[in-house]
Amino acid sequence: MPILIAPLNQELTVMKITGGDKAMKHLRELGIVPQMKITLLSQEASGVILRVGDSRLAIDNDIARAILVEAL
Repeated sequence: MPILIAPLNQELTVMKITGGDKAMKHLRELGIVPQMKITLLSQEASGVILRVGDSRLAIDNDIARAILVEAL
């Protein structure tokens, strides 16, 4: 499922990164890669806040749209 419709505050597994090379590179640089465990903390009109490891990351919806996840 796209992360934009994933449940809040539940651990998710990144299944796939879609979109262009720019989005894939940006997410990889942030440490968001397939099989990574992440948590969707908040979703706003302009973007999402994710917990990735011990960090919190704000990502705009255009980039977040590329993240496909599965709930654990």
